[in-house]
Amino acid sequence: MYDVQTGALQKIFQGHDGGVWAMKQEGDILVSGSTDRTIRIWSISSGECLHVLRGHTSTVCCLAILNPATTSDGLVMPERPLIISASRDSTLRVWQLPNPDDLPTYQANSSGDDVSSAYLLNVLTGHQNTIRDIAAHGDTIVSGSFDCTVRVWRIPTGQTVHRLVGHTQKVYTVALDHESRRCVSGSMDNSVKIWCLDTGSCLFTLQGHTSLVGLLQFSHGFLVSAAADGTLRSWNPDDGTCKIVFSKRGGAITCFQHDSQKVIGGSDRTLKMWDINTGEHLRELLSDLTGVWQVQFDERRCVAAVQRNQLTYIEVLDFGARRDGMQDRGRRIVVDAHGCEIEGL
Repeated sequence: MYDVQTGALQKIFQGHDGGVWAMKQEGDILVSGSTDRTIRIWSISSGECLHVLRGHTSTVCCLAILNPATTSDGLVMPERPLIISASRDSTLRVWQLPNPDDLPTYQANSSGDDVSSAYLLNVLTGHQNTIRDIAAHGDTIVSGSFDCTVRVWRIPTGQTVHRLVGHTQKVYTVALDHESRRCVSGSMDNSVKIWCLDTGSCLFTLQGHTSLVGLLQFSHGFLVSAAADGTLRSWNPDDGTCKIVFSKRGGAITCFQHDSQKVIGGSDRTLKMWDINTGEHLRELLSDLTGVWQVQFDERRCVAAVQRNQLTYIEVLDFGARRDGMQDRGRRIVVDAHGCEIEGL
């Protein structure tokens, strides 16, 4: 964990025995999933590992923290915050999110089976291969799998509501729009499909990408997809038409995020920004890279995990620097673990 103002290293959360594939945060709680098959619950303020949840028999690929929300039936679901985990072992698990006031149960020499049982609420089975992505809201989970299917689950019962069949190759990404009662999936078959949550029917198949569709985001009234063909596309979810193609003219899109004004996307060499309403390329945020692994932004800053000259960096860009009259605008400053500038880099 880093200080976004100075770049100084604040904490290292140590404990996993394998690569960390998934992270979610809620208040002072950080939840992580790993190739070591465990889920760890951390206190952000102390850096302490509070709980270790065991049960998956392979890599934990993705996580979701699900807070109580009002469903289409007017009910508040779930009754308490949950963790949803999905794994290469083809199962999903539903856990109670430990309360911050719960006493830590993690001990280095403990198997932790009793702890896991205390928080485990359900195991969802049905997929026949790796579960690559999940989305959740209220009492509903949507999962996409390498078995070429999408499943819609009801959390209180743990049962499959719909098994959505139509993709001809692996499903890599899913998104959920609870207000319109629709979910979306992207696949290695180059297509995006929009499904009705109530009936399980496929409403639209969106064609245009020429390679794996690995990323989707359905928010701010926009449905955006990203693919290995080097493009992002904005779609009208009400009629299935493509509105705008954002071209990278480079390698596969590895990450992106959008809001109601802009799209920021990364590939193997650059991080670029477009106007989401017009498709205009606004600027190249970062260049001369050998990889962009992740990007996230808010109203003030954009943070990207990138590779440059065989080293991995966390790059922090400040959208408000010009407005605030900050010095060194446009100059890249590399800092050490203490936040002190490293000269010559």
